[in-house]
Amino acid sequence: MTAPIRIAVTGGAGQIAYNLLFRLGNGEVFGPRQPVILQILEIPPAMDALRGVVMELQDCAQPLLHDIIISDDPALAFKDANWAILVGGMPRGPGMERSDLIAANGPIFVAQGKAINDFAAADIRVLVVANPCNSNCLVAKANAPDIPADRWYAMTRLDENRAASQLAQKAGVLVGDVSNVAIWGNHSATQFPSFEHTLVRGESAEAVISDREWLEGEFMTTVQKRGAAVINARGKSSAASAANAALDSIRSLINPTPPGDWFSAGIPSEGNPYGVESGLIYSFPLRRKGDGSVEIVSGLSLSDYALGKIRATEAELLKEREAISDLL
Repeated sequence: MTAPIRIAVTGGAGQIAYNLLFRLGNGEVFGPRQPVILQILEIPPAMDALRGVVMELQDCAQPLLHDIIISDDPALAFKDANWAILVGGMPRGPGMERSDLIAANGPIFVAQGKAINDFAAADIRVLVVANPCNSNCLVAKANAPDIPADRWYAMTRLDENRAASQLAQKAGVLVGDVSNVAIWGNHSATQFPSFEHTLVRGESAEAVISDREWLEGEFMTTVQKRGAAVINARGKSSAASAANAALDSIRSLINPTPPGDWFSAGIPSEGNPYGVESGLIYSFPLRRKGDGSVEIVSGLSLSDYALGKIRATEAELLKEREAISDLL
């Protein structure tokens, strides 16, 4: 029998995790023959709610779900984990600036980084979902010095999915007809959802849509501000779509990328071919190679417009790094 893989998930009683955990146990991410053990972390006040989630997981009777471990102790939750999906964090409250959110989340990810470093399996890979995910990922990575840099990812796949959906609607095609969407930079309102290399049914998206004003205007702002729009519409932040994007991210990271295409995630910026300063977690177009490693797609021709957007989101990440410099 195939040995189970251990998946640590934080914030297990929250809405994103509620939309995530059941799908991790049914084989759709790691395959129909790969057993999993879920190791779920929560804060003490939410442990009773998490126990209710566990009851539902048990009631699903998923054959691939071999065990469920719950704890408010990061040492136990991350012990021998092969994957860590960091969902839990301090949410943005009324009147909070982004800088306030970064400061509030910093200590959480210091502790989690240290626990991952000390207790996770040697092959651990970490996907940070909790916002601000780029900076949270940077803090956790800095506090896990024994974990190789190429094991850390910040989730920008939700932005990529949002961009692909908007382009498909505008072009009047199915979202599966859209490829080569890239998210550059920060998971924030400065992100650059690039359309310049996107294809619609194999043709340039710019040629198919033929509306540069829409691409630089409504498309851009819709993707950048979609999270706020969801909150305004339903009174809660994105949950099902965020969980779906986390699973999409993992699938892209463990399976070879289709020829000619790419996907987006934030990774350490060291050695990138586009001049982004080192020492950031920055989202690039990526490709998973046949040997299992992930590489930045190089050689893309970037317009002055694109370069301006890429530098603007880089500048924001540099400011965020300065704000958390005492945690790195």
